[in-house]
Amino acid sequence: MFQQLFSRSELPNESTTPTFSNPLMLHTDQYQLSMAYAYWKQGMAEQESNFQLFFRKNPFGGSFVVSAGLDSAIEYLLNFSFDKEQLDFLGQITDKNGAVLYDQDFLHYLATLQFSCDIDAIPEGSIVFPNEPLLQVRGPILQAQIIETTLLNLINFQSLVATKAARIRVVAGEDSLFEFGLRRAQGLAALSVARASYIGGFDGTSNLLAGQLLGIPTVGTHAHSWVMAHDSEQAAFEAFAAAMPNNCVFLVDTYNTSNGIDTAITVGKQLRARGQDLLGVRLDSGDLAYFSKIARKKLDEAGFKNTKIMASNELDEHVIESLKVSQGAEINAWGVGTKLATCYDDAALSGVYKLSAISKNGRWIDKMKLSEQRAKMTIPGIQSVYRYYDDDGAFIADAIAGHKEYPEEINMIVDPHDDLRTKAITSSRFESLLEPLFKQGKLIAERDSLTAIKARAARSLQSLDISHKRLAFPHTYPVGLSTALNQHRDDLMQIANNKYKRN
Repeated sequence: MFQQLFSRSELPNESTTPTFSNPLMLHTDQYQLSMAYAYWKQGMAEQESNFQLFFRKNPFGGSFVVSAGLDSAIEYLLNFSFDKEQLDFLGQITDKNGAVLYDQDFLHYLATLQFSCDIDAIPEGSIVFPNEPLLQVRGPILQAQIIETTLLNLINFQSLVATKAARIRVVAGEDSLFEFGLRRAQGLAALSVARASYIGGFDGTSNLLAGQLLGIPTVGTHAHSWVMAHDSEQAAFEAFAAAMPNNCVFLVDTYNTSNGIDTAITVGKQLRARGQDLLGVRLDSGDLAYFSKIARKKLDEAGFKNTKIMASNELDEHVIESLKVSQGAEINAWGVGTKLATCYDDAALSGVYKLSAISKNGRWIDKMKLSEQRAKMTIPGIQSVYRYYDDDGAFIADAIAGHKEYPEEINMIVDPHDDLRTKAITSSRFESLLEPLFKQGKLIAERDSLTAIKARAARSLQSLDISHKRLAFPHTYPVGLSTALNQHRDDLMQIANNKYKRN
């Protein structure tokens, strides 16, 4: 997506593999290159390693996350290579004494470096939960380290937005949802917002670049300035109807909302006389519930029962739920901007990327990070993630297991943060969530279209019980370690505590 934005202007064909250079190679933290350099200096660059990309906590006080950003990561990895300009820049970085930080032999190594890792991933658009790896990267440690920041950057934010969008979709039901966040988004992140909100369940976007590059349906009619530029509100509506007779959603709150609704109906009748129709009216200020009821009554009485009432103005899932449930608003289309684009009120997904195993002399050695906070301790080893279902296809629980464990052998899971919290696994219906994506640096899975990813998110959301989707005090979905993996982690913890004499 971003390679398209920075490197070429023609509309990409999503079925083809991009061939342009990769502007994201330096879209990373310097410490990744510094560690890569140190690995290379130590002769460790090709040592096999296993990393997990996961998040620690559900955002927005919720109980789930919609995974997003994987295809952006695929695009980045397909074009993994350093060009001359990037290497020249790295060659100019100096240490505190003014000496060149990375020597030329290392830069020559990077110039010929080809991505060769294996990657397993949970398909984009899946519902996922804390601690389970969304990606598992296995390969030379230098390569696996270099890609950390970029993968987190591409996946964390899009997953956050897709989750916010899904929460809004849950409360909006079958209403139309449109993403209006471009003008308030943080720069070019607006393109990610449009993509991720579409995955999360929105119907379209106002962002034309997203429409061009990603094929997302675009929407837009007029602003208050259009009305103010004319001698009267009626003149403005009539002029717009003459210019775009099949795209008439009139913004009715520029001067007086009740009068604006009447004016929209007057022009709507003119449209009907010419064989067109009034698609909708939009409310952008004032008491949205109150004016929506007035609008519905007036529209229905005038014979415009199919005309939609759209609302915008600082909306999010909580406001929409209040308007629909508590206030009885007659709104059936929503334009959501600032609070979706900025993911108010949760600034970031707690995604991390941690080493879980390293190979020495042909033998895998499991690794884990210890902490005074149990929530920050990592899960060791190469892992599998299994999801169990009931007879109706609804999610029951997820198990994080060792890669040699089989799902039918797991009969209990243990909460990663509390050994006293367990859940029995009795279902014989399950699937493995992690699927092979790259093998020795080559993409071996088919890239999903954005439409397919959106459909997967909708199916996944449907399979999640409503108790996990409610906004207030959602029920925690059970995710745990297999008893074998939990015991293995406890054993490693005890060994480390003895070694480092932790209190």
